[in-house]
Amino acid sequence: MNQQLAEPSAAEKPERPVADAKAPPLVQYEQVTKRYGELEVIKGIDLTLQPGEKLALIGPSGSGKTTLGRMLATLEKPTSGRILVEGESLWEMRMPSGKTVPANDRHLRRLRGNIGMVFQHFNLFPHMSVIDNVTLAPRSVLGLSKEEAHERAVTMLGKVGLDSKLSEFPSRLSGGQKQRVAIARALVMQPKVMVFDEVTSALDPELVGEVLAVMKEIARDSDMAMMLITHEMDFARDIADRVVFGAEGRIVEQGTPADIFGQPRSERLRSFLSRFG
Repeated sequence: MNQQLAEPSAAEKPERPVADAKAPPLVQYEQVTKRYGELEVIKGIDLTLQPGEKLALIGPSGSGKTTLGRMLATLEKPTSGRILVEGESLWEMRMPSGKTVPANDRHLRRLRGNIGMVFQHFNLFPHMSVIDNVTLAPRSVLGLSKEEAHERAVTMLGKVGLDSKLSEFPSRLSGGQKQRVAIARALVMQPKVMVFDEVTSALDPELVGEVLAVMKEIARDSDMAMMLITHEMDFARDIADRVVFGAEGRIVEQGTPADIFGQPRSERLRSFLSRFG
C-alpha cells in the first residue's frame, strides 16, 4: 500500500450503515493503563467507539492494540482507569447505596453479552462439528433451545459461506474456513460490538482474501460496531470510519482513513506506513 494513494471513491466503497457520531459512545476508555509487572503496555489511553462505528487500530507489534481489545472483551483487567459499555463500567458496579465496588461475575456476564471477539487463532473445539461449535454458546449462555440455536447458526454460517459444512469437523477445514466458522460463532451471539484481533495473521497468504471479504460484507450489512485490530492497511482504509494509530502504549494519531493514510502528521506514523510500500 502506498500511503499517498487517494481515498477510494464513493462508487468503490461498499454502502453500509453509518455510525451515529452524535449518540453517546457505545464503548469508552477513560485513562486506561495496563501493566505486566514493571512493563506498562497501555499508558493512559482515552478512546471511544460509537454505535455502529467501524474503528481500525493499527500500529507496530507490541503497541498495545491486542491488549485494548482483550480488555474490552474482559479477558484482561485494566491496571487503572475505566472501560464503559453503554455508560456502565465493565469492572465496577454501583450499589443501591451509591457506593462503587468491584464488579461481580453476574455484572461481568451481563455486559460481556454485548461484546464478541474473534482471535488470531480459531480456538474451535476439534471434537465438535461446525454446527456444534457455533450452537454451543447460544444454548449454554443465551439459553436458546436446540432448534433456535440451530436456526441462528445456519443463518450465520450462510453469511460466511459455510452452510454446506455443518457436519464437518475442524480438521477437515482450511485455515480460512476455520476462521470463518470462528466469525460465525461470535456473530451468532448478536453482540453490539465485535473485536477482530488480527484475524488473518495466522492464515496462509492465499487464504487471507476470503476472510477479509467476509469481514467487508459484515461491515457493509451490519449496524454492529467493530474494533478491527489489523496489519492489513488496505483493508483498514476501505472499511474503517476512523483509524487509530498507536505506538508504545499511546495513541499517536487518529482520524479518517483519508487523514491517516493520505496526510499522516507525525514522523512516527509516516515511518510505520512506509513499511507497506
